[in-house]
Amino acid sequence: MRGARRIAIIGAGPGGICTGVRLLEAGYRDFVIFEQAEGIGGTWWHNRYPGAECDIKSHLYSFSFAPNPEWSQRYARQPEIKAYLEDCVQRFGLEPHLRLATPVHAARWDDDESLWRLTVGDGEIVEAEFVVSALGMFGAPVAPDIPGLDRFTGTVFHSAQWDDTHDLAGASVAVIGSAASAVQFVPEIAPTVGQLSLYQRSANWVLPKEDDPYRPEELDAFRADADALTASRDAIFAAVDPNLTFSDRSRRGLAEAAGLQNIEVVEDPEVRRKLTPNMPFGCKRPLASNLYYPTFNRPNVELVTDAIAEITEDAVITVDGRARKVDTIILATGFATTKFLGALDVVGREEQPIDDAWADGPQAYLGITTAGFPNLFMLYGPNTNNGSIIFMIECQVDYVMQLLRHLDDHELAWIDVKREVMDEYNDRLQHDLAGVEVWQAGCSTYYRVPSGRIVTQWPDSMSEYRARTQHPDLDAFETA
Repeated sequence: MRGARRIAIIGAGPGGICTGVRLLEAGYRDFVIFEQAEGIGGTWWHNRYPGAECDIKSHLYSFSFAPNPEWSQRYARQPEIKAYLEDCVQRFGLEPHLRLATPVHAARWDDDESLWRLTVGDGEIVEAEFVVSALGMFGAPVAPDIPGLDRFTGTVFHSAQWDDTHDLAGASVAVIGSAASAVQFVPEIAPTVGQLSLYQRSANWVLPKEDDPYRPEELDAFRADADALTASRDAIFAAVDPNLTFSDRSRRGLAEAAGLQNIEVVEDPEVRRKLTPNMPFGCKRPLASNLYYPTFNRPNVELVTDAIAEITEDAVITVDGRARKVDTIILATGFATTKFLGALDVVGREEQPIDDAWADGPQAYLGITTAGFPNLFMLYGPNTNNGSIIFMIECQVDYVMQLLRHLDDHELAWIDVKREVMDEYNDRLQHDLAGVEVWQAGCSTYYRVPSGRIVTQWPDSMSEYRARTQHPDLDAFETA
């Protein structure tokens, strides 16, 4: 019977929400969305630091089935994105399917019964024929391995675990890390704190951004004319899509020129020099801000590029021997981006743990299915990070729905990608990744695992990913 499948979804961020909407549209009712947090939104629930915002323009960072004419500016900030996702949950009737504050700890495949058993919450066992993992990349924050950090007696928190109760007014703050989150929150807190020292290991490209609020007449046009909203989304897509492979050196040159011009606002020539990247644009995650560089003209903001030697009870000591007294440390040190479903205890066919299957690094076919783990689908899985993740997730969910329909139409119990198909796909993928020149410049571990494999990035355009996922090749799978 079509739609008569028990389905477990892990995560109530954009991926889980999109899956739930599409399941309801297709007539599936027996599904549950498990979320470890007390609210929905995924990364937009957890990352509530001041200034948190998306780096894709708002009209493209929206579901195609739920365009939003109310975005107040071109790059939406966290409160608006979270409110948008909450509205989607309510509008499409997903609330009865949510189980908040219920983490999934483990998932084990039963070969005999062709189903998954999930251990959730306080040890409850939940059975489901299908599992959709919407964990994504940005789950577990990473703390730096700095001697003495554990003995610091002041306040320490990660940007992804922002301490709303801690008053930063007049505080002496050390920010460790200078990538995406720091670029966003440092300008927000600098006017409030007493002293801020930003510890930068390497300079990032931070480009200017077109982020003026939408004018009232623009918002009125979006509200009155759905075609105007679609045209805006299409224009953003057309501007972003060709740049995702970083293959056009002239485009990269223009980006670097814009970045250098952005830095010119920094008044101190030595600080300006230290903020200037020595790597090609795209080697690390590109960033954008109109507020970051002007912050270094403030008298209470210091850029520190000497490495940290240790942290004492009340100070950060750099390798030059200088001790800077602080009462607050904010870790802007990112996430364990290469774990994916390996963050859970997952066991597939023939009792194979996913950690063993992924000994050389996470890998999947189209980033969605991994051999030996039937009826298990991943969203924002290995090698799918590029462009608008909302667009990529919709491609993945549409692909999963086609596989589910195939199983229903043919009364099949399970589906599993053939290992030789997955291996051939990943060999080709790594070859294509090796051809992205800027990702071979050796400036980032964000993308790689110890084996050297790049496991996070998609090496092509969003258009190409859409083309490859639009019509599943059913010969790539074994079924029963």
